[in-house]
Amino acid sequence: MEKIAVISDIHGNKFALEAVLANIILRNVDHIVQLGDALYGPLDPLGTADLLMNRNIIHIMGNCDEILLVDEVGGLTFNFVKPLITPVYTEWLGKFLRSWSYKDLLFCHGTPTVNNRYLLEEVMETGSTIKSPAKLEQELAEISEQIILCGHSHVGRSVYLPNGKLIVNAGSVGLPAYEDELPIPHKMEAGSPHARYVLLEGTEGKWTISHVQVPYDWTEAARLARSNGREDYAVAIEKGYM
Repeated sequence: MEKIAVISDIHGNKFALEAVLANIILRNVDHIVQLGDALYGPLDPLGTADLLMNRNIIHIMGNCDEILLVDEVGGLTFNFVKPLITPVYTEWLGKFLRSWSYKDLLFCHGTPTVNNRYLLEEVMETGSTIKSPAKLEQELAEISEQIILCGHSHVGRSVYLPNGKLIVNAGSVGLPAYEDELPIPHKMEAGSPHARYVLLEGTEGKWTISHVQVPYDWTEAARLARSNGREDYAVAIEKGYM
């Protein structure tokens, strides 16, 4: 049996990452794929990077990873993280892949073509909802892989399409809820503070997919966010809601 662990959206939460990696180690996986947005958060971005850089992990470029390769964007989180990113970390981030195809699996951050849009969700004034199967089939018409693994929305779920494709969002390791202004103001909420990842187990060309929720000391993580002046992150980390 082949095993692949898929982690995403750590956002600098080293505490959550440590717990997830410990859980993954117990499962004796063959590959770990990190779907992006690894460091961008007001907790411990460098501690997070050091945990990732010392392991054999396939890294996908998230939109927030890409932001850190830009000289100036601004904002509270950028202004916290960017000054910490020395050339060693910049070089490492710059090597992240846009996507990775393996057997019948495609790994990406947002959609297969862009890393700053949701694949499964669409946002409206009334909130977010899952796109219709017809719309998802149309958007993925050029994708040959049968299973697409993504992140970006921080909400773990699996959606099966009539044409046989399966879309799996790995959820978020380190930030189970957030608010965003684009494309319009909205919230994404996982509903609990657990660190999340996905485990793929392949046998005879078929994959069993498990959404794994890992407890960790989210109180300590929230305390660090507060000490860095980010009550919004602290609430999201402690509750899984905004």
